[in-house]
Amino acid sequence: MIVGLGANSVDFVCTVPSAPAAHGPSSKQRLQNYRRSCGGQVATTLSCCARWGLRTQYIGAFGHDSNADFIKSELERREIALRHTVTRDAPNQFAVVILDSNQGERIVLWDRDERLALAESDVTTEAIAGARVLHVDDVDVRASIQAARIARSLGIDVTTDIDRDVEGIDQLIALATHPIFSEHVAAEITGEADPERALRKIRRTHAGLLTITLGAEGAIALEDERIVRVPGFSVKAVDTTGAGDVFRAGFIYGLVERWPMERLLRFANAAAAVSCTKSGAIDSAPELADVTSLLS
Repeated sequence: MIVGLGANSVDFVCTVPSAPAAHGPSSKQRLQNYRRSCGGQVATTLSCCARWGLRTQYIGAFGHDSNADFIKSELERREIALRHTVTRDAPNQFAVVILDSNQGERIVLWDRDERLALAESDVTTEAIAGARVLHVDDVDVRASIQAARIARSLGIDVTTDIDRDVEGIDQLIALATHPIFSEHVAAEITGEADPERALRKIRRTHAGLLTITLGAEGAIALEDERIVRVPGFSVKAVDTTGAGDVFRAGFIYGLVERWPMERLLRFANAAAAVSCTKSGAIDSAPELADVTSLLS
């Protein structure tokens, strides 16, 4: 079973002809499309794992509104266990996603009521025991640290979605067996713009497998003292929302399958690339057949 602790979101996706700018003709545009879909870092990763046949369980907080009902029903439809979630008297987390239909790139404007924050007391050993992998993000760092601490005490691998340099992040990184960083945050944490130099700097305090995602360029990892760099796949991007979350799902799948690092990263890159050819975050989770087709 894959257990994930972190964010869920309802996304209001606004598709426009080109990226907005403060001045000029693109400052006012008519929407090409508008729709509501589901996302959130950990919710998307778990949805992808579930689509590939892995048992999944979510630890997180829902609000008490129609958006919460919407995303809960979507996660339940994907057979993600929700028995260790909490419901708070607050609006569910949501985001307004401005999607450039020409390039497939997006701008995300989000809001999360403080009452949705998970506390350490919301994380129990029962929720994590029996997991093969625990996946956490940096949204509620103290809760993620508590979950990672429990997982490590039980001998469970811990992967991460680290996208911000926030208070407590060093402790979370130290507890993870397989920390995964976005490129910009690795540079921010280490002061090193070059990914390889950033990895080697993190290595001074972390002996585990270290990975940085590089967007369309693929990913780079440090396994012991060996750098593993695997390029991305060239696809026509429709929507890049959730691609990093799908990469992490691919990483987890390869970890469970005990693949060598090159194969694991290549699969994760392919999964992320396929997701970019589909709309939405959770809705873009690819079928295994589509990933293997791109790999071949």
